[in-house]
Amino acid sequence: MENNDHDRHARSPRARTRRTIVKAAAAAALAPLGVTAVAPLRRAQAAADASAWPKNAFAQKTEADAIKALYGRTPEPSDKVTLDAPEIAENGAVVPISVSTSLPNVNSIAIIISGNPFPLAANYRIPAGTSATVANRLKMAKTSKVLALVESGGKVFSASKEVKVTVGGCGG
Repeated sequence: MENNDHDRHARSPRARTRRTIVKAAAAAALAPLGVTAVAPLRRAQAAADASAWPKNAFAQKTEADAIKALYGRTPEPSDKVTLDAPEIAENGAVVPISVSTSLPNVNSIAIIISGNPFPLAANYRIPAGTSATVANRLKMAKTSKVLALVESGGKVFSASKEVKVTVGGCGG
């Protein structure tokens, strides 16, 4: 079939009808799962989340300044905050880090990587009634301290761990 024949076929009423039927069948199959409302919900949720995004805290260049901008107070170490990170990260571009806590009424969890150019690597708002557990793969520029911060009951609690990076992730 030549290109002209192919183009003519793609624009034919029969081809358009077939595409319409396939799209409608896919929409009907996904509707019970609530997929039809996902895109508008995600946009609305992203807009709501963006208004509370701590832009100033992410712009800080030191651990202390990031903590001050984020919480305005000094964290206290707690054995109820669990930081899971490797002792040695072979690739600093993808370091798996997770934080969980048994503290009640957790409002937020943040992860700070002291050796990065911008130490605040992640900040999560924890909705009421949900599990206070987060996980991510983060970049580490070099061997440094990883600090997990948990805001609960008007206080900030922490746990830390030194992670050795053998291959840099932030341009190294």
